[in-house]
Amino acid sequence: MHDVNFNLDGKVVLVTGASSGFGHAFAPFLARHGAKLVVAARRRDPLLALEEEIENDGGRCLAVPMDVTRRESVVEAFEQAEAAFGCVDVVVNNAGIGRASPVLKVTEAEWDEVLDTNLKGAFLVAQEGARRMNLQGKHGSIINIASVLGLRVTSHLSHYSASKAGLVQLTKSLALELAQYQIRVNAICPGYFLTDINRDFFDTEGGKRMIQRIPQRRLGEIQDLLGPLLLLASDASRYMTGSVISVDGGHAVSKL
Repeated sequence: MHDVNFNLDGKVVLVTGASSGFGHAFAPFLARHGAKLVVAARRRDPLLALEEEIENDGGRCLAVPMDVTRRESVVEAFEQAEAAFGCVDVVVNNAGIGRASPVLKVTEAEWDEVLDTNLKGAFLVAQEGARRMNLQGKHGSIINIASVLGLRVTSHLSHYSASKAGLVQLTKSLALELAQYQIRVNAICPGYFLTDINRDFFDTEGGKRMIQRIPQRRLGEIQDLLGPLLLLASDASRYMTGSVISVDGGHAVSKL
């Protein structure tokens, strides 16, 4: 009988967009599984609080400022990570924004902001991480947090959907090219998840109707993402690359 290795002991994991949302929840979970965490975002104060939380829980964590849309900021964050812990083994590309707007009213500035963060930013971080992994002979893992809206569409989110669909295809392209270096690239596509931001909406009649269109008839909860995340971060998924994992209660396969 062969054991499956979900252990992250000794691995250095960088999580972008860690100041709130999914990233803020991912970091302590990965730390509890043995990883040394580098948490990155533009807002420094929430990162420092997260760093303290992880350290107080017995983990190791470094908070670094990072603007994923600026290459020099990305490079500096990786430099700080390496100085503290060594080469990053796992990149969780989680930084992202969404701005709801009807397609006829989306401004060029709104389009650029969403695409620069969600797609260009993910590319810059993945590229820098992969370059460093390759230089140091690391068999690393890059995990892109995409969205069910990279697979399906809804109204008022044309720019967000385009960015996440691009991220799905970028995942596959990177996986193809980086496989020769034993660097894996996979994506997780969350569906609709309950957060503090959308809680009030999902209590409305419109929100409740939306939940009923999800095949499992419920919203996702953060713990629903943690298993797939641990799988892709660990050596348990060492033969997986280019995979796109939907975590959406069946949303992506629901009937129109």
